[in-house]
Amino acid sequence: MTSALPKLPFLPFSKPTIDEATIAAVGEVLRSGWITSGPKVAAFEARLSEYFGGRPVRTFNSGTCTMEIALRIAGIGAGDEVITTSISWVATANVIIEVGATPVFADIDPVTRNIDLDKVEAAITPRTKAIIPVYLSGLPVDMDRLYAIAKKYHLRVIEDAAQAFGSEWRGRRIGAFGDFVSFSFQANKNLTTGEGGCLVLNNADEARLAEKYRLQGVTRSGIDGIDVDVLGGKYNMTDITAAIGLGQFANIDKVTAQRRALARHYFAQFGADFEAQSGAQLPVADFENSNWHLFQIILPDDGPGTRARFMQRMAEQQIGTGYHYAPIHLFTMYRERGFTEGMFPVSEKIGRLTVTLPMFYAMTTADVERAVAAVKTILIQR
Repeated sequence: MTSALPKLPFLPFSKPTIDEATIAAVGEVLRSGWITSGPKVAAFEARLSEYFGGRPVRTFNSGTCTMEIALRIAGIGAGDEVITTSISWVATANVIIEVGATPVFADIDPVTRNIDLDKVEAAITPRTKAIIPVYLSGLPVDMDRLYAIAKKYHLRVIEDAAQAFGSEWRGRRIGAFGDFVSFSFQANKNLTTGEGGCLVLNNADEARLAEKYRLQGVTRSGIDGIDVDVLGGKYNMTDITAAIGLGQFANIDKVTAQRRALARHYFAQFGADFEAQSGAQLPVADFENSNWHLFQIILPDDGPGTRARFMQRMAEQQIGTGYHYAPIHLFTMYRERGFTEGMFPVSEKIGRLTVTLPMFYAMTTADVERAVAAVKTILIQR
């Protein structure tokens, strides 16, 4: 009688890597007696500013509030329209409503899965004041075209680069150029602080206004002077999370290189015939611009329950999966604002069939091979 093969450990679709030096740095902050915004936040902002070519950078407790604050700094509010994509985390559209403006969705490109810039230009009206593009999986849109459209129609751009830390456009880092650029440092991002984010701004005046918005609108002067002249919130980053960010930042180039190497291995393992054999769609094989925050495939459409069945079968093989994202315009709150099925067919199809496969810094090539083998068992040998 043969014994059963040992069960392989579960392979999650994402997992942060926190080294011992970073853990020790957090301990030092806790022992210091100064755990809210302080010297670590200032040091983290300085490192980020240097990374982005000297542009002013301010950190926050989430990547969501950075977009809201950018909209407020840009003066966008009631009566204004902001164009964005429906394939994103719902925060991208929620912040538009939060400032009193109206979200306008444009469909996505079926290949890149990013917002279709032709559709963006067609959606512009006299009320349009800004565009919020999203760089899905860390792949930028055509930045030259994006900013040409913005210049032509006098629009602000708030880049939702939540997934794009370490991504580039034609040799220039995302964040080192452009208008407002928002990054997330949430737990599964390439650089994490646990929760947090940063906003890259254009000048010192915008940076000062961002500081007001992140801490109740307060301006301090002298030893005891205080004033409030704008309505702010409570969005500051702590020194605890900044210490994590500093530790993560020290390895960002290695993280980006490793993710690109893992992505290359995914493509090699899937092989040239995978799409024809399976009916699935692989992502764009971009190893220059994308930071490969996610590795996503589009499943062949086998009707209702396609993705749920696939994810369940992957879980049975000890492989974790996710999906990014459900179409925002089909959520109840957005349906109540007049959005319906059929308005953005590419977004709806991809939102229903997209699956995220494992991708994180500590993964090995053997992990990639496990994931690909499981996918092929389900989609080709079905």
